[in-house]
Amino acid sequence: MRKFTGEILVISSAFFFATTGVLAKLIIAGGISPVRLTQIRTTGVFLALLLFLLITNRQALKVTKQELPNLILMGIIGIAGVQAFYFFAVTRMPVSITLVIEFTAPIWIAIFIRFFRHQIVKPMMWWGIGTALSGLFLVTEIWQGLKLDGLGVLAAFIDALCLAYYFLRLESTVKTRNGLSLLVYVFGFAALTLAIIQPPWTFPTEIFTAQLSLEELSPGKFIIGWQLIGILILFGSIAPYIFITYGVKSIPASQASVIAMLEPVIAGGIAWIVLSEALTPLQIIGGATVLVGIYLTERARQEAHK
Repeated sequence: MRKFTGEILVISSAFFFATTGVLAKLIIAGGISPVRLTQIRTTGVFLALLLFLLITNRQALKVTKQELPNLILMGIIGIAGVQAFYFFAVTRMPVSITLVIEFTAPIWIAIFIRFFRHQIVKPMMWWGIGTALSGLFLVTEIWQGLKLDGLGVLAAFIDALCLAYYFLRLESTVKTRNGLSLLVYVFGFAALTLAIIQPPWTFPTEIFTAQLSLEELSPGKFIIGWQLIGILILFGSIAPYIFITYGVKSIPASQASVIAMLEPVIAGGIAWIVLSEALTPLQIIGGATVLVGIYLTERARQEAHK
């Protein structure tokens, strides 16, 4: 099992992101915009992990001047940028199209490794990425209500590049920096960026005391806003980002980014089990195809280390 620690951690990250997606929808339905929700999540992660490290390991928070530019860019591009461009894209195009474009990130990572780092990328890795992406086409049924928008497509591709950048920088940064302190800084700079865009004093604080309906999960039940937000921050942000951070310590960014494609597959499975949403035969085939693609990239990685 220890041999596959990285893979298990990244799969766990995808699982938590997928399972808590419905919680984000409930908060947005309560009157919070997606960008405001991103602000809540980034600020919440920053404050929670900062407090934890101040109590348990203050030494880990020490940072040099040489490290700061990288941490600032990871926060602005890899956290705030990914979220901002994703939400902008989904306001102009269907989520399915945005997701497929966003998950072209493994392609950009492989291209960067091959042509900028001048490292060999095994043919099986290219086949694995292409197979997983093809499966994602089927899972999201991208052809349903196909609607392309110039600015939306551009934003989605920038989103994919931001995601690729984060994976690549994460891969190198976790080798020299404590994972939790890394998250404190990148989420801190992301939260600061969002606070400049949307000043905290304009925040609709009533969401914290509002009663939010759990209709999709438990008809007739309600939950107080701050409780749902707390669950989302803990299980929908802190847990999955910790998993992905420590996962990338064990496996390369190229492999981790392909495994992350499981998120829409898992989300579809949870919607089928919990929300009784039907899965089409093509979506089931697509999920299996994503798994085949991940298997191929894993084989390529293992052969590269022989």
